[in-house]
Amino acid sequence: MTGPIDIAGLRPRVDKALAAFLSGQRARLLAIDPALAEVSAAVEAFVLLGGKRLRPAFAYWGYRGAGGADRDEIVSALAALELVQAGALIHDDLMDRSDTRRGEPAIHRRFEAEHAANRWRGGAAAFGDAAAVLLGDLAMVWSDEMLHTSGVAPADLARARPVFDEMRTEVMVGQYLDVLTQAVGDNTPERAAKVARYKSAKYTVERPLLLGAALAGAPPAITAAYSAFGLPLGEAFQLRDDVLGVFGDPARTGKPAGDDLREGKRTYLMAAAFAAAGPAERAVLDAGLGDPGLGDGGVARLRAIISGCGALDRTEARIAALTEAALGALDAADLEPAARAVLHDLADAATRRRE
Repeated sequence: MTGPIDIAGLRPRVDKALAAFLSGQRARLLAIDPALAEVSAAVEAFVLLGGKRLRPAFAYWGYRGAGGADRDEIVSALAALELVQAGALIHDDLMDRSDTRRGEPAIHRRFEAEHAANRWRGGAAAFGDAAAVLLGDLAMVWSDEMLHTSGVAPADLARARPVFDEMRTEVMVGQYLDVLTQAVGDNTPERAAKVARYKSAKYTVERPLLLGAALAGAPPAITAAYSAFGLPLGEAFQLRDDVLGVFGDPARTGKPAGDDLREGKRTYLMAAAFAAAGPAERAVLDAGLGDPGLGDGGVARLRAIISGCGALDRTEARIAALTEAALGALDAADLEPAARAVLHDLADAATRRRE
């Protein structure tokens, strides 16, 4: 492997690249109209003031594992993944009617409050919703721009672009499948697994790894190994997210306790609960899941059912099995040893996190 191994130093480099790119975008927006200052500030705050940078980390170490040399241009290109993530989260919060994200008002709530504070015409909530749609779209547009203006050689970008395009399509259709699954009330584990795979798993781990591999010009054997590692690990990541959405500490997750229950998320955890619970318990689950007025007492009742019927243990066992399968594929891959060690650490961070 060429270049130094610096695990802790990657995140500030990603943040620096994002800050520089967003600063340039701010100047563009202000040249159009001073009223766009709030748009720029909102996107900058959303992108720069939170997030674990897991996606650029998987992409970067996928690149290094395939023999790629460390370069600032590569870090800038891979930082574009954070703008994809920002766009997806802004839209996700709007669709779920979430009030907060990382302990701060969700984008639609921020602009709703802006409308109300200024006593503008029309409905404040509708204005907030429209702003969130547009800012989420803007983040997605900027992700493409950040990738292709990163300074990476055109031939390398040409290999990477199909992966980037496929990833963005997958996350969008995954979001739709999530909304559809809630609407039709599909409680099957198979459906929950498909939603998890396309809404989150592939674009959290597998596609970033493949993006890094493409930029490094990796051979097919390495890209196959990255998929064998990334797909099960990405699903384990999403299952951990699902557990945190029901049982997580709001002080750590930045979202109210039980938000996934109020939003009616049809996750693997909930599918396992519906499969294992008795008729009376299933009726309670069915009545409470998707109830936006579900209070703390209702959340506690649903948690007790989910835990008591064994669904939580079943989900934890599946997280462990998926992680084991992923690490087995990683260990069998012909990668740079130092990068393999970092990817092990990233796998642990993705599946054992508490926020």
